[in-house]
Amino acid sequence: MVLCATGPLLAATWTVNASGKVKRLAPVLASAQAGDTVRVLQGTYAEGTLTIDRPLTLIGIGRPVIDGGGAGDVMVITAPDVTVQGFRIRGTLVSNMYDHAGIKVKQSDRVKVIDNVMEHCFFAIHFANSRNPTVIGNTIHGDPRQPETSRANGIHMWHCSGATIEDNEVQYHRDGIYFEFVTDSQVRRNRSLHNSRYGLHFMFSHRDAYSDNLFQDNGAGVAVMFSKNVDMSRNRFIRNRGASSYGILLKEINDVRIDSNIFIDNTT
Repeated sequence: MVLCATGPLLAATWTVNASGKVKRLAPVLASAQAGDTVRVLQGTYAEGTLTIDRPLTLIGIGRPVIDGGGAGDVMVITAPDVTVQGFRIRGTLVSNMYDHAGIKVKQSDRVKVIDNVMEHCFFAIHFANSRNPTVIGNTIHGDPRQPETSRANGIHMWHCSGATIEDNEVQYHRDGIYFEFVTDSQVRRNRSLHNSRYGLHFMFSHRDAYSDNLFQDNGAGVAVMFSKNVDMSRNRFIRNRGASSYGILLKEINDVRIDSNIFIDNTT
């Protein structure tokens, strides 16, 4: 009994079912203990902003929908070691004052966002002040009907380190992927398409590597500004022909390696 009380064997699995006995997700998130797993079955869960404030694994079964109802953020994570996987997330508030996001991570390390579909969010995935974030295999589609003033970034990282951004598709946002003060990170095999400003935009971000990505039909493919020790290899820049005009824009950078990339039909 003592071993069970102090070790990982206490971790529990919770099940939420929109058509079952436990219908609401928020009370389960408030009751679950650190290390627990919450399984969410197929259905729609419209409960306003959900907060995860302890280490949990949140798994969607059958792609359940979490709809924020336009109340602000859809999901806010304020704890380390959280995994969110397998959901369809929508319903942020569009605001020029606040960075509302489908998934917002604040000062939380080792958070994993895997295999989710983000639909018509203002910011889709937003990390701030976090170490070792993981964003893998997500499909992120903004609203193509919205003007740039009503769009924000698909994957947004501010003041983070050790990020892994792999195998995501981002379309119809302002910037597909945005880094500011992000160090020692990897951006690999992503597809960034039809974004109104940049496919990838990074500023003041050092010792990062970007490889095997596709940047196509954006206002500009990539902008690298005020950064050093950046490696860009085997990327494709195709038909980036918006007002910003560039396949790749480099401004005030040092010690950058740009190797084996393909540029096709960009304005400049």
